[in-house]
Amino acid sequence: MEQIEKVVNSDGEFFIVEHTIIVPPGKSLERIDTFLARHLRNVSRTKVQKAIEAEEVLVNGKIVKANHKVKPNDVIVCKLRRLPPLKLTPENIPLDIVYEDDYLMVVNKPAGMVTHPGYGNRTGTLVNAILYHLGYRQDIEVLGEELEELDEDQDEGKIFASSRIRPGIVHRLDKNTTGLLLISKDPSIHQQLAEQFSNRTVERYYYALVWGEFDVDSGTYEGDIGRSPRDRKLFAVVKKDGKPAITDFWVERRFDYLSLVKIKLRTGRTHQIRVHFSHNRHPVFGDPSYGGDKVVYGGHNVKFKQFATKLLKSTTRQMLHAKTLGFFHPVLKTQMHFEADFPPDFKFVLSELENWISKE
Repeated sequence: MEQIEKVVNSDGEFFIVEHTIIVPPGKSLERIDTFLARHLRNVSRTKVQKAIEAEEVLVNGKIVKANHKVKPNDVIVCKLRRLPPLKLTPENIPLDIVYEDDYLMVVNKPAGMVTHPGYGNRTGTLVNAILYHLGYRQDIEVLGEELEELDEDQDEGKIFASSRIRPGIVHRLDKNTTGLLLISKDPSIHQQLAEQFSNRTVERYYYALVWGEFDVDSGTYEGDIGRSPRDRKLFAVVKKDGKPAITDFWVERRFDYLSLVKIKLRTGRTHQIRVHFSHNRHPVFGDPSYGGDKVVYGGHNVKFKQFATKLLKSTTRQMLHAKTLGFFHPVLKTQMHFEADFPPDFKFVLSELENWISKE
């Protein structure tokens, strides 16, 4: 297939790259967004669709829509914004290693640590720490779009099964979510591990302290998740253009106006737990992005409101912890299982709630 790529402009932060593709003879009809996503390097279908919406994609000199079908001998011109190369810097950052062998490791991620670098977080991430731990001392250069342009609302298993540029990362946790992460040390098993997440064969349980009390002991939340129409940096349950998401939960402990729940994800959308529980009026305690950083229930109880307000001030993050992780070791051919205790701030909040209950 004939393809020409050239830089036509630069604004200092991005390169504007013009791609020209001539559809080969014998090619069957295919949607243009699907076609370009398959044939352009490191370009997601979402990115192509955005370019089409911006009228930066022409077929035989004409503006088209995303559902336009390309045919043999069509000349496609597509302009895309590309990020310049980004360097991954190995950093000597302490890691809480729960398990390690020659092939993989399990890490207990603290709050405040981003899983992988991006243009807003170049250093101090788990990847930076892993690179140093694995013996790297020189910067590793990767293409910027490889880090930034993967769809954040895709299923994480599918993202990381094909990702070679987040060294070792098989799945992720939000910056202020704590708990267990599986890291691949050997590239030969990276995809096998990632596919376990994609295929939902991994045993993974989260614990969250959420606002409100439940009339049931267990339940399931379903609702497509996509970018929030109010804030594109956040996510929401949406009626269209979302990805299917299913969250199972079990109530482990009931407090006044708060509940500790155990959670299992059937899908791996970004912010899925936080979005689903917030949408169902049970935001995660302390979550500033999804409404959990204020007194949601019990405001009429003056004493509880004072207590809860003080408790909220003791933490700066959502009380969400990835406590259990189980997976099949592709080399040792055995099932692995790990548990990570609640971090100190989570323990403190739970202890204070137990004390409150005992005094009531």
